[in-house]
Amino acid sequence: MRYLPLNENDRAEMLAKVGVKSIDDLFVDVPKSAVLDDLIDLPKHQSEAAVERYMSRLSAKSVSASSVPFFCGAGAYKHHIPATVDHLIQRSEFLTAYTPYQPEISQGTLQALFEFQTQVALLTGMDVANASMYDGSTACAEAVVMASRVARGKKKRAVLASGLHPHYAAATQTVAQYLGIELVDNPSVPGQDAATIDQIDDQTACIVVQSPNVFGEIIDLEPYAKAAHEKGALLIAVFNEPVALGAIKSPGEQGADIVVGEGQGIGVGLNFGGPHVGLFACRQKLVRQMPGRVCGETIDANGERGFVLTLSTREQHIRREKATSNICTNSGLCCLAFTIHMTLLGEAGLRKLAKLNHAKACELADRLSAIDGVELVNDTFFNEFTLRLSSDAAAVIEALAEKGILGGVPVSRLTGDQKDLLLVTATEIVTDEDMAAFETALSEILS
Repeated sequence: MRYLPLNENDRAEMLAKVGVKSIDDLFVDVPKSAVLDDLIDLPKHQSEAAVERYMSRLSAKSVSASSVPFFCGAGAYKHHIPATVDHLIQRSEFLTAYTPYQPEISQGTLQALFEFQTQVALLTGMDVANASMYDGSTACAEAVVMASRVARGKKKRAVLASGLHPHYAAATQTVAQYLGIELVDNPSVPGQDAATIDQIDDQTACIVVQSPNVFGEIIDLEPYAKAAHEKGALLIAVFNEPVALGAIKSPGEQGADIVVGEGQGIGVGLNFGGPHVGLFACRQKLVRQMPGRVCGETIDANGERGFVLTLSTREQHIRREKATSNICTNSGLCCLAFTIHMTLLGEAGLRKLAKLNHAKACELADRLSAIDGVELVNDTFFNEFTLRLSSDAAAVIEALAEKGILGGVPVSRLTGDQKDLLLVTATEIVTDEDMAAFETALSEILS
């Protein structure tokens, strides 16, 4: 028997308290097209073996990233992850760990998070990092909200540069619209980032700039930092690909005040789209406005090294409605995977990995742009670049898939237009044979 502790009077009282008449009123923002009229057309029950066979048949219809030449990116990247990472994160000490409310019995978890924060701070060139966010897009949204708090509500305007990933812009809009933050959201067009500098005014709390941007272009952040600081605004630097920071001058060195991004590219697999791990770092003077939590190192009563939650200004824990954010957790297991992979690489290994990624991308860009009907859009890039095709990019991708090649991401999937643009990524997993297959197939399709 189902346990239903609430009766109709209880529900009516709660609905009245939040100001709606029915439960359906709580879901008015969900598009009608996404609402089911009835149950999904599935058998009401099957044996476990039958369900497994059915799901396996469905899975077999998809082409896995590991089985064919793979050139997709656009915010989620396939890198080689050492077996050590998977082995260690599945140890029971880590896999079963929960929120470290009691530091005396959570030293392992706290130390791992402390090491993670240290790595993120070094990677981004910032003073302090938190114990992670859900993913890069929510980290971006939280950074804009943080900038508004820093301005004490006196500045409610945020400029989003043209090259910000559209999904990051959408996540930021979802949060900002309910907090009275005005977003200047520029259309995603290659080569248009610099034009957004002129949009910074005295009412601007922050400008959000991504580098490498969604088209793969490497952006010099220093002019944005200078322009923002002259107007009393903050520069929020965003990245999708953490490996790029092994080759590019860190955002902190370029004048960023807050740095956010996606950490999935280090230690975390594609995993059918998630989970990911959001990285968030800032300058020391802003730390008390940073969302999430910060683990710190201290000395116990016996003089031994120990770890504690230094800051935890979240709604679930201590601060309640005065919290800086309603983010009430961190991506703990993904943080650990990131930390283990980064530790295995070390600084020299990360730089070597970054150089290898860049070299692969340069070679592929040269080979593909030499094909008739293909133009390289980028002047600069790390391991991802944009091509302009003589045909519809989405149709070309479908044709490539039929030839057993996952050839990239059509820009139209992200922006809804620019149907001739194709995002292509080459990481260290791409082989010479993969490039040759891609080059040959694309030539045949466009000929």
